[in-house]
Amino acid sequence: MTRLIHVIGIGAGDPDYVTAQAVAALNDTAVFFAMDKGSKKGAAEDDLVSFRREVCARFIRAPGYRFVELADPKRAKDGDYRQAVSDWHKARADIWAQALLDELPDGGTGAFLAWGDPSLYDSTLRILELVAARIDVSYDVIPGITAIQALTARHRIPLNDIGEPVLITTGRRLRATGLSGAAVVMLDADCSFLDCPLDTNIWWGAYLGTPDELLVAGTVGGVGEQIVTERAEARERHGWIMDTYLLRSPAEGRPR
Repeated sequence: MTRLIHVIGIGAGDPDYVTAQAVAALNDTAVFFAMDKGSKKGAAEDDLVSFRREVCARFIRAPGYRFVELADPKRAKDGDYRQAVSDWHKARADIWAQALLDELPDGGTGAFLAWGDPSLYDSTLRILELVAARIDVSYDVIPGITAIQALTARHRIPLNDIGEPVLITTGRRLRATGLSGAAVVMLDADCSFLDCPLDTNIWWGAYLGTPDELLVAGTVGGVGEQIVTERAEARERHGWIMDTYLLRSPAEGRPR
């Protein structure tokens, strides 16, 4: 019998972001699979896995479900970026396929809990596509509240100006192409906003929806170094950081 996997978006960090559809899927799941992506060295348990456990404890009505934590393979830091990511996905797929065979019986239902929404800068769906080519498994997707939605809600701003587009990109791409108009930047370990003109507007947030949430808004010239400092201090405290920010060229509007 085919194994079923739910890919459940659980929001950006606040358990209240979990939708009713996600709660139904949580209660339909027997085995939850989680990748340990690493936290502060020596920590008893990764914060990201802890949050997943918290969500399950809060919303699952009946006992009996299990968590299976999987070691995350290392991704090569040198060489071609796209090839490194492709190799990393294949290595993950090997681990996931074997784990599903070992831990989930035929006809069973498992789940991966995705931060934010599974469609946005998350590798789960690409890896499950590789897994499905190897073993008999099907999967569905339950959308979640994204970090972008949380960011704009916490800053109380619209995502776009009237009739204007917004680019969703990464720090790597921002450094390569520069800013034109408005852009949401994710996966930026290098504070790439510092390369933008000093009068560029920025709305930044880290650990969105959690008790450790940080918010800063202003211009790159006015608050850029503050963000760099707060980000470094927060990463040192927690051993990891998840942040995102919205940029707008000066003509696109001022922070509110």
